Formats: sequence, structure tokens, C-alpha cells
Amino acid sequence: MESTGVVVRKMAPTIRLRRLAGELRKLRIGAGLKIEDVVKQTQIDQSSIYRIERALTRPQRRTLTALLNLYGVPAERQATLLNWLKESNQQGWFRVYEPYLPEQYQALIAFEYEAESLQTYESMFVPGLLQTEAYARALIKGVVPAIDEDDLQRRVEVRMQRQSVLQRPIPMQLWALVDEAAIRRVVGGSDVMQEQMRHLLEAAARPHIRLQVVPFGAGAHPGMPGSFIRLDFADQFDAPMIYTDSMAGDALFRPGFDGDIETWEKIQLCRHRRSTPMTCVSV
Repeated sequence: MESTGVVVRKMAPTIRLRRLAGELRKLRIGAGLKIEDVVKQTQIDQSSIYRIERALTRPQRRTLTALLNLYGVPAERQATLLNWLKESNQQGWFRVYEPYLPEQYQALIAFEYEAESLQTYESMFVPGLLQTEAYARALIKGVVPAIDEDDLQRRVEVRMQRQSVLQRPIPMQLWALVDEAAIRRVVGGSDVMQEQMRHLLEAAARPHIRLQVVPFGAGAHPGMPGSFIRLDFADQFDAPMIYTDSMAGDALFRPGFDGDIETWEKIQLCRHRRSTPMTCVSV
């Protein structure tokens, strides 16, 4: 069979499906039931329940209704959860790019699209949400020298489209901490960097964007191993999510916990340590 040259990857579940999965697990535990108990009382396959509660599969409406009835969920709350199921099949603008994107990156984009606020630390690059197109293109080409033009174009398009969260009527609140190394590293030549620095200054002037530099003088700190992103959501049912990407290229997307807040605060405090004056950008 002739190869199409396209690497088909598993699609990441939508935020609504993850939200539904987490709520079903909480409801089951709240009802004092083990998965084995649910199997006996509903005849739903054990592996199906396991996959539903981890957002690995989308339940059918009748399956969800059976579970909600078993857990004693009131009608009004059932209606909300059934609506989550309906919405869980909706994808954002990035759906067309999904066959080309790693699952963890898909998940980041999906949650980013829904987030009310985002905190990010970058040790090596300007954060993706604040990159110019020219900088993004030069950066991707530099990091992946063998990339073909079609894949390069797709990656640049995705990165630019991600920035739409900062232009919507109620924009995402962005707090970006950037290591001084990312600001001083010349990516794509002087013209590209000058444009990128102007873009950062303009972005920092917007009321919903907070941009700060962690100086060289800060020394070693918890953010040095790589990227760190925390996303928070308006809905009370959505716990914060954390995306980390190490220098070794290991991306991880997971629920947030108290230790992540401590890590962010430690990085944030580092920016107050004295350093030589910044000559290429002031924010």
C-alpha cells in the first residue's frame, strides 16, 4: 500500500470530555461504589467504565444516563452533564491540524482555547503566545532543521492561531515569565529579533498581559529544566492544568497541584534579584 506520508496520531480528548470524566469518577466515589459494583448493577463492561472515567472514550448517551441514575444524580444536574456529553464532541479551530500534532500538544491547545488565564515560564524561547510569525518560523526551523516546508508552515499556522485567545472579546489573562537568555538569543537575525522585541513591548502594554524577565543574576531556579505552563478555567468544575516541556523534549500535561503553585512563586520571586541592565528589551 502506498504511504501518504502523514503520521496519524491519537486525538486528544476535549476539555468537556475530561471534565465529564472527572465528574463521573467523583460521583461514583461519592456514591460509595467501586467499579466492580457499577458493573454488577449496570452490566456495563469494566474496561468501558475505566476508559470513560479517564476520558479515553466518549460514552453513549444511554450509558451516561444509566451511570447518573445509579449514582443518584438529580434531574437538573443530569441535564448539565448530558449537555457536557453533547459538547464533548466539539473541536476547536485546530481540528484540521490534529493528524500532525502530538497528543500532548493537542491537549495543550484544547485547554488553552478554554482557559480563562495562563501563567507561563520559558527558559529558552519567547513564549509561543507572544511570538511573531517570523520568529516562530526561524525558531521551528532552527530546532528542527530537517523539517519539510509543509510541516513548517502548519506549525507556524498553529502557533499564530493559538494567539487568538489574546484577541477575543474577553481575552485570556496572560502572565509570562521569560528567562533573560530567551530575550538575548538572536533567532532569525537582527531584523527578526527587533520585530519580536517591539511585539513584546506592545504586548506588555496591554492590560491583560503581564510580561516579566527573570535576569541572569537570579542564578539557578526551579524553572531552568524547561517550559512551565499553568492554565486556570472559569468553570468551578475545571481544576487547573499543568503543561511542562523539558529540555529533553519530554512533554507532560496533567492536573495541577499545590506544588506547582510553589514552583511558580519561586520562579516569579527570582525576577527581583539584581542583574546587569537589560539592553535589548525592557518590560
